Amino acid sequence: MTLSQLPVANIFLYSIAAATVLIYLPFLLVAYARTKIGYEAFATPRAQFDKLPAYAQRAAWAHQNSFETFIVFASAALMAYVTGVDSTIAAVAAIAFVVARLLYSIFYIVNIPLLRSLMFAISSFSSATLIILSIIQANN
Repeated sequence: MTLSQLPVANIFLYSIAAATVLIYLPFLLVAYARTKIGYEAFATPRAQFDKLPAYAQRAAWAHQNSFETFIVFASAALMAYVTGVDSTIAAVAAIAFVVARLLYSIFYIVNIPLLRSLMFAISSFSSATLIILSIIQANN
């Protein structure tokens, strides 16, 4: 079964699952950097934040931002799921969110602010699209 053959409702659920995983991917770099600092970084992680290399600090910020955007996206995708939104636009919005959030973390970690901001805008627009489509669907 290809992506185009999946029911839109399934795409919403798979996108939520993928977005959940994406929250924790940047944190793997933080954990790796902490191993380079030593046990102290694990014993007092917040106190050792300034000792992390810049890429790991940015990875931690990407990780934190992922929680913030996930709440809105998961709500939007569940709204679309519950209201029975069934359109290509909605499916593209859900997939675009996941792709944009993956790229967001990458661009954040490698320190490309313009592209990071563009990915944030795309993911925010994707969530907004799902919310709007859900409201339209609920009113029909």
